[in-house]
Amino acid sequence: MTTALPWFVEQYKEKDPEYFALLEESLTGAVNTRQLDARTRYLILLALDVLKGAAEGVKVLSRQAREAGATEDEIREAIRLAYFVNSMDLIKTAVNAF
Repeated sequence: MTTALPWFVEQYKEKDPEYFALLEESLTGAVNTRQLDARTRYLILLALDVLKGAAEGVKVLSRQAREAGATEDEIREAIRLAYFVNSMDLIKTAVNAF
């Protein structure tokens, strides 16, 4: 199963076909893992997009995760793990107040 490239990457096909070919090769090679199954891959990508605040990416990736067999509980857990990672910097900064 291959992961589709985001729409804005696909737009390069018309704007700069040569650069698009380089992007496509690089990005699809990076995201189409061999050791991780599609469900796990989408859950990781979902958590990363949560951290970036990429709302549209979260929407697309959660749909793709579900299609790959992820449960609602697994999606919740991926989001909670993203929150855990992100909150560590907040706590580290806040401890300076004491």
